[in-house]
Amino acid sequence: MKEYIVSARKYRPTSFDSVVGQTALTTTLKNAVKTGKLAHAYLFCGPRGVGKTTCARIFAKAINCLNPTTEGEACNECESCKAFNEQRSYNILELDAASNNSVENIKTLMEQTRIPPQVGKYKVFIIDEVHMLTTAAFNAFLKTLEEPPAHVVFILATTEKHKILPTIISRCQIYDFERMTVAGIIGHLKKVADKEGISYEDEALAVIAEKADGGMRDALSVFDQAASFCQGNITYKKVIEDLNVLDADNYFRIIDLCLDNKASDIMLLLDGIINAGFDGGNLIGGLATHVRNVMMAKDEQTLPLLHVSERQKAKYAEQAKKCPTEFLYKALRIMNDCDINYRQSGNKRLLVELTLIEMAQLTQSDDDTTPSGHCPKRLKSLFKTMISAQPKTAKQVAVVVRTAKSKQAAAISTDNSFTTTSSITERETPSAATTTKRTIRLGALGTNFANLKRKNTVPEPMIPDSQEAENISDNKEFTNDQLLIQWIAMCARMPQQMTGIAARMKNMTPVIADFPNVEVVVDNEILLEDISKIKGRIRNTLAMTLKNSNIQLSLKLAKPEDIKRIPTNRERFDMLIRNNDAFKNLVLELGLELS
Repeated sequence: MKEYIVSARKYRPTSFDSVVGQTALTTTLKNAVKTGKLAHAYLFCGPRGVGKTTCARIFAKAINCLNPTTEGEACNECESCKAFNEQRSYNILELDAASNNSVENIKTLMEQTRIPPQVGKYKVFIIDEVHMLTTAAFNAFLKTLEEPPAHVVFILATTEKHKILPTIISRCQIYDFERMTVAGIIGHLKKVADKEGISYEDEALAVIAEKADGGMRDALSVFDQAASFCQGNITYKKVIEDLNVLDADNYFRIIDLCLDNKASDIMLLLDGIINAGFDGGNLIGGLATHVRNVMMAKDEQTLPLLHVSERQKAKYAEQAKKCPTEFLYKALRIMNDCDINYRQSGNKRLLVELTLIEMAQLTQSDDDTTPSGHCPKRLKSLFKTMISAQPKTAKQVAVVVRTAKSKQAAAISTDNSFTTTSSITERETPSAATTTKRTIRLGALGTNFANLKRKNTVPEPMIPDSQEAENISDNKEFTNDQLLIQWIAMCARMPQQMTGIAARMKNMTPVIADFPNVEVVVDNEILLEDISKIKGRIRNTLAMTLKNSNIQLSLKLAKPEDIKRIPTNRERFDMLIRNNDAFKNLVLELGLELS
């Protein structure tokens, strides 16, 4: 039985002309051989599988060739070339720095440099993965590398140039190898397939080329795997099955469903993809690449940037005609955000689902609320219809009661949570006879930088006494809840010099005594005096924000029995122990004590 040799070794280039994808670099090396202008040290850098070690061997053989061709290639007929081809050359030595990275190994190498070549002109030392050398080994190598014997040439190869000492790099001629293009890999795979008598589909080779990620060695390894699985007939379906690659048709279908706003169908398709064993993050990455290709296909000038078969290019061009450019831009931005947040996400599938749902909403109109299974374009704000209350007529008399502490606490909490919103607006139905639903946007409970840029949208902190409420066409009705929200909003907007009095006013609860008259109970005489000084400004501000110019404000000093002392932390702690058995047991079990 004939010995099997993998394609990466069998079809390894043996001359500069057979090297794929490094034309400029190989031309430079051939010219150096022709002219005899050789450096004493070379550094070959680049990703894996692009031909660094291969070019180093070809170059070493060429400079030692006794009869090089006029093109700078080795003749393969002289004793030096035959010795190299038969792997018995003593003039070309290879050292794996990954396993020989100590100072002792470098000293042994230095001793070998003293021996002149037996056959040929130069003694060439190829050090692969040179970045693996220790710092001490690099330092021991410096002097010899800078001034080696005339018959010595060093060729260093590495995939991580940044790990090499700058003093080493400065002593070498640097050659940066390029990543293999998809087209170049496909062309080479076609030649290999023809020599091996293997039939293929262009789409299948394109998948293999993309899987290789710019490395020819990886591409040939994957090619051997696919050829073994397909038994001499490499087809697209068999390749994606063997390599566990998601079919590109899924990407085309997802984009079509997004254009039709069919989020439910996308979810079913996603479930099938995940159940087939594909990762959601890889799906988003592949879909982003697909959308990028669709964008490139929208213009004939950028169509050559698609490294796919001609049939695939036609499919991309067809879908590009249906996709608006704005949709493609927004979809790429959404998927990029998903890719950034994917690793940190605790529920990765949910993140992918939300991303696809958001993409399905991009082409949906704002007013699409039909029960067709489509998702709304935007998730409505939770607080847009937060408050709904019955209207009060002008003759209705409200009982003067203090609002429950829970309501006040909720209002204050709302103030603290939404200090970055802009304005408070109301919306009511045209019919006054029916129940009026007023929507209160938690707006002007504070300001932010964006609001400051919008002129005439941020209300004044307080309206001066001399200025009457303007732009009030009618005297609108308002409720105690609305009054309380506007009161707290006004306190949040008060000037910095009124911070102290604003904080005290937040603890007050204004009520409607006799509509539209508002009554405020003040705890002490000093505070009553301070608020009386700005009473007119408070009244004008409430009249403007509540859109009722008839508002009258009255201040009342609280009776001693109405003043409730705020309990201390110790009193609250003791109260919880008395009234809550579970809390009491927890304190006893853990030995808790209030600090």
